[in-house]
Amino acid sequence: PELKTEFYNLRGTNAFDVALGTSVINGDLVDPQFEIYSHFGYKRYLTPHLALDFGYHKFNLAYIDQYNEGFMSFDINIELLLSPHQRFSPFIFMGAGYNASNHFKETANKLQGGAGLECVVSNQFAVKLYTDYNYVGSDTLDGLEAGGGDDTYFRIAFGVNFYFGGADVKAKRVKGNATVIETNSLTDDKNRPKL
Repeated sequence: PELKTEFYNLRGTNAFDVALGTSVINGDLVDPQFEIYSHFGYKRYLTPHLALDFGYHKFNLAYIDQYNEGFMSFDINIELLLSPHQRFSPFIFMGAGYNASNHFKETANKLQGGAGLECVVSNQFAVKLYTDYNYVGSDTLDGLEAGGGDDTYFRIAFGVNFYFGGADVKAKRVKGNATVIETNSLTDDKNRPKL
């Protein structure tokens, strides 16, 4: 089988990522307002398709003329890159995190999931657009306990991935594949005519 190594040329086994976008709450009050959202994180690829993603997120959640509070979250996700050997690839992710308001006045565990699109614009550098849905294990995220369920929020952002690493992994894979090809040679040296 053909050995695919484009992932290591285009991307890498590690990445730092930063993003900027907007966040919006779905809670107990009316007239939610889009607010600022920023993120930075680190990814470690276990395979070209699968990564562990550790992220810090800073954002505000607000309602028009009623409520505006700063929050942060610390998230761990499993991310699936659907076309790792192509420049353009969709990705999906899901995981768990810890949500906290400024000065940790309000804290709660949460679950999140999302999807996005990534485009490698030059080797080891990619741009991405993504969104996530966050389910918080608390109904007081907006300062009001009401309604039948816990509060949630969405985030959408544009960001960049800075990839690095992977040269050693690629070299080992190429060397290992060459060894396999040599051991599976179609010619038999014993039957070759002597020169």
